[in-house]
Amino acid sequence: MSKTQANTKVASPESNIGHSGNFVRENQKSLLFIGGAIIALIAIYLLYLKLYLGPREITAADQMHVAQDFWAKKDWDKAIKGDASYPGFEKIISEYSNTKAANLAYFYLGTAYLNKGEYRKAIDNLNNYHGDDSMVAAEAYGSAGDAYVELKDYSNAITYFNKAVDKAKNKFLSPLYLKKLGLVYEEQKDSKSAAEAYKRIKTEYPESAEAQNIDEYIARAEAK
Repeated sequence: MSKTQANTKVASPESNIGHSGNFVRENQKSLLFIGGAIIALIAIYLLYLKLYLGPREITAADQMHVAQDFWAKKDWDKAIKGDASYPGFEKIISEYSNTKAANLAYFYLGTAYLNKGEYRKAIDNLNNYHGDDSMVAAEAYGSAGDAYVELKDYSNAITYFNKAVDKAKNKFLSPLYLKKLGLVYEEQKDSKSAAEAYKRIKTEYPESAEAQNIDEYIARAEAK
């Protein structure tokens, strides 16, 4: 091998990456295309929010207030189906999907079905609610737990009551669902877990309404 051959190096395809901006220069057209595509997608999304989703949000909220009135009056059928002039929660979900109003309608619809005794439909709709409001989210979990209790699916009821307790983290809803949790444990003959749920009410939420006579529940669970 000659001295010239010994000193000759063959550059690999990767050897120029990162040197003197070679990679950027060689791929400039591709990078500009990708950057332009990203900017275009952002612009389209902002226009979608402003020109399409925004007006739909306003219309959906305006349409839904009558269904909310029916729901408050416990007129479950009209809350679900609506009347001759305004849609019910089912139609709000169908016609205004991807809006905040439609998402909230799942909660209302689920609780309406729960009160009508249609527990599977209640669970399906409550599980479709995905909101940031911890109170509403906790009630959605708790209502699903109630539906599972009615179906005697105690394992899922326990799961959902636990979710409700953790999501609420307040003295109004958490002790309520802890008490329901304890009652389900008792139904399953799990007295130890029932007592633990009741004791959490006493220690964590002593000023709640559920805490006022919780010693009776604790004593009953521990006696079994």
